[in-house]
Amino acid sequence: MPSLVASPFDLWHQNMDSDDKKTERNRGERLRSRSISIATQALNTDGLCFEEMSQWSDSLERLLSSKCGMKVFQAFLKSEFSDENLEFWLVCEQFKKMKHSFRLSSRAKKIFKSYVQAEAPREINIDQKTRELIKWNMKTPSTTCFIEAQKIVFGLMEKDSYPRFLKSDLYRTLLNSTSESVKM
Repeated sequence: MPSLVASPFDLWHQNMDSDDKKTERNRGERLRSRSISIATQALNTDGLCFEEMSQWSDSLERLLSSKCGMKVFQAFLKSEFSDENLEFWLVCEQFKKMKHSFRLSSRAKKIFKSYVQAEAPREINIDQKTRELIKWNMKTPSTTCFIEAQKIVFGLMEKDSYPRFLKSDLYRTLLNSTSESVKM
């Protein structure tokens, strides 16, 4: 029959679990605060105005076309431990502009190993069919070999991360701080 009185070990273990949850919650809050601070510094250095920042809510394309918007969005994604999608999308944008074929192959392999292959250090969330298509494209890499994965990743950001960003404390705080400066 189980004891109704908790042993000192059980109480200690429960306290440790509680402390771990508090520590994890505090770590998340500190990371969010740090992200807001980083984003605010980016705003101060780039002289971003309320009008430009409010346009970020028009579309993900609009957000990513703003140098500062991309930095703020990346800070938000880092705070959620999900910045690999944006990182992959940006790497692909650079990759598509490559001109030298001898560098193209090595760069494609690096992107594949970092983001696409199963168990990659920064693995992106794509389906197996797309992963296999890219693997096949790697035999003769071209600037288009990651396009399907890039479309999928953009879609994931657009449907998931971007709406969360627009509702986030980070975006709201920055938007409010720029609107305050407009009122003054």
